[in-house]
Amino acid sequence: MSRADRLFVDMCSDILDNGFSSEGQVVRARWEDGTPAHTIKRFGIINRYDLQEEFPALTLRPTAIKSAVDEMLWIWQKKSNNIKELNSHIWDEWADENGSIGKAYGYQLGVKYRFPHGEMDQVDNVLWQLKNTPYSRRIMTNIYNFGDLMEMGLEPCAYSMTFNVTGDRLNAILNQRSQDVLAANNWNVVQYSVLVHMLAQVSGLKAGELVHVISDAHIYDRHVDIIREMISRPQYPAPKFSLNPDVKDFYDFTVDDIRIDDYQKNPQIKNIPIAI
Repeated sequence: MSRADRLFVDMCSDILDNGFSSEGQVVRARWEDGTPAHTIKRFGIINRYDLQEEFPALTLRPTAIKSAVDEMLWIWQKKSNNIKELNSHIWDEWADENGSIGKAYGYQLGVKYRFPHGEMDQVDNVLWQLKNTPYSRRIMTNIYNFGDLMEMGLEPCAYSMTFNVTGDRLNAILNQRSQDVLAANNWNVVQYSVLVHMLAQVSGLKAGELVHVISDAHIYDRHVDIIREMISRPQYPAPKFSLNPDVKDFYDFTVDDIRIDDYQKNPQIKNIPIAI
């Protein structure tokens, strides 16, 4: 059975059984009808995914893998902050009339800085270091720029990546300040697993381990019953994942270079309410 499913079930059970409820507190998030969106949360969740063991897509319900990767490439490859360059509509609520989400996400990865090996942005710095100094302990990105927070449509949730090479394997830590577990957990896990696979391939490495650190992992009050039903579902083996081996440049990858086989999964959960 999928290890990603087991990790998800254990995490959700822990949150529901041992979490802290925000009932009675003042909360920022609201449902579409204006009702406060309360949560049950756990602090400091850490999940580890061995990408050589399996591709960690949930089978408890389908994850839209190519849509998730399209968003990841929008941020990491296009370095965009405009939803008109994105094929899904997940950012629509935070965009202005021109489609911009402000100085957030992809915008931050496109800002150029001076590094010892030249002026470049954070993504190009990671690519350069993986090829030239792979055993460096300084290969990382961070998009939580305090100077630009007031000009962001949404302060970044998944905000930093730290890369570390062990032998011929590329490992990474994804740090996330906050996560809506039902809506976003496996979406983010899939995105950054694919990113590690892509960066490893173009650097002559193998994908290793993804460690996902979530400061505030929460389940919204209107998601509790959905989660309880979801984690009771049958679990299936993880799908098979591969990348087009001919791609040698990170900026050449498209969603069509991803292949997913044998993805057995439970029915989709539709019309999930999203708090804003």
